[in-house]
Amino acid sequence: MTPRLPIVMRSAIFPLRVALLAGLSFALSACGKGDQQAMKVVVIGDPASPFATGPTLSPAAQLLRGATAEGLVTLDADGKVVTALADRWIVTDDGQSYIFRLRDANWPDGTKLTGESVRAALHQAMAEVQGTPLALDLTAIEEVRAMAGRVVEIRLTRPMPDFLQLLAQPELGLTHRGKGTGPMALKREDGLAWLTPIPPEKRGLPMVDDWQQLTRPVALTAQPGAAAVAAFVAGKADIVLGGTFADFSRMNGGAMGKGTARFDAVSGLFGLIVERDEGMLAIAQNREAVAMAIDRAALATRLAVPGFVPTTRIVAPGLDGDPGLVGERWADYDMDGRHTLAAQRIAGWVKFSGKPAHLRIALPDGPGANALAERLTLDLATIGVVMERVAPGAVADLRLIDAVARYPAPAWFFNQLACAIRRPCSATADALATKAGAADPAHAPALYAEAEREMAKANLFIPLGMPVRWSLGNANVPGFAPNRWGVHPLFPLANRVR
Repeated sequence: MTPRLPIVMRSAIFPLRVALLAGLSFALSACGKGDQQAMKVVVIGDPASPFATGPTLSPAAQLLRGATAEGLVTLDADGKVVTALADRWIVTDDGQSYIFRLRDANWPDGTKLTGESVRAALHQAMAEVQGTPLALDLTAIEEVRAMAGRVVEIRLTRPMPDFLQLLAQPELGLTHRGKGTGPMALKREDGLAWLTPIPPEKRGLPMVDDWQQLTRPVALTAQPGAAAVAAFVAGKADIVLGGTFADFSRMNGGAMGKGTARFDAVSGLFGLIVERDEGMLAIAQNREAVAMAIDRAALATRLAVPGFVPTTRIVAPGLDGDPGLVGERWADYDMDGRHTLAAQRIAGWVKFSGKPAHLRIALPDGPGANALAERLTLDLATIGVVMERVAPGAVADLRLIDAVARYPAPAWFFNQLACAIRRPCSATADALATKAGAADPAHAPALYAEAEREMAKANLFIPLGMPVRWSLGNANVPGFAPNRWGVHPLFPLANRVR
């Protein structure tokens, strides 16, 4: 087989510092001139365990993994795939073989970076995500081969146009004996991560003149939404990442006046997943009644978040390559008609079962989540259902999912809801989605559309709209750019100049 001409991509080099300053203060509020004018980054999240490792990483842990353990490729500030441990690659004509040439470098313990060691590290990273949707995304990998010297080949069972985007995910950052190759060195204390850029020559890259003047450390911590916005207003944070619908309204005049709210045009899943198909939710028609009762246009108005796109679809409307075979649901009904039909179904179930129509819905904290709860309470009351809001970790009948797609293909959406990941599920939709993934490009769209219709008919996931992601930061922050993945890696933020 004749390989294509190499597709070569090189990442911007941000030279790095070797040693941490003696006597460094780890208090985020103290980071300033005395601490090399560190870039102070706050991620909205749980401060109790912000960097916990495991198969599923929090936003803060993803940032930390991406900064300390490079994969074969990575994402830059614009969300584009760029080189990392591999300094170039080629893709064969059939799209089923990716051949990577590794840079001439060592692992942190001095061991040479070789095809064999990278192969082992990639197998380890893949094993660590077993049981997660990302593992399903990677099922196209048939074999990882270590070739001569510093060459690795990954063979796929089928072409996957978004494969490099997958390899760039932080969970696939590679480690050897527990440590990654950077691009940043980490020191942690009391919930704060201090990340220092590693000099390029120590990473097998060309030396850059005046690197100390070009870069700075990054101080990373996680805080709840209110505390994160307050830190930005008080000047204790240069940038706030990971904003969702739940905390958008916290950006009061102080935050908006001091910096700029930036929105990422992301897609993904934002809706209610059925946790327990018992009682009222054991019947698909009742689940549909709940789904059709929600006034998504009114929800969009209530949330008042720029860029929120309400939808009844499972796969993002307008996704790349979407042939438009699936439309919005209940188009033949206005909201009054939907409420009437849903109320009849619920009343019939209550009369037959002799049980009250009551649902526990798990939602996060925050004013946006309060607004969502108010809207759901109103809409469900209209059809005779009493809603009880419970905490995210509590036992619930329905639970909010708010997840950003990692690559622009229907497979991502179905893998999030697959039977291998969660129950209850639609085995029929699952089988169709699997068939679509293995089909040739001409037949896959129709199969995915059929899978989406089956999943919608099951009503085990109730879409509300597209996720929302926002950040706070001054307009002149180097290394930051809104992008379709909501990904803002720390390494570019270590750059002092634009």
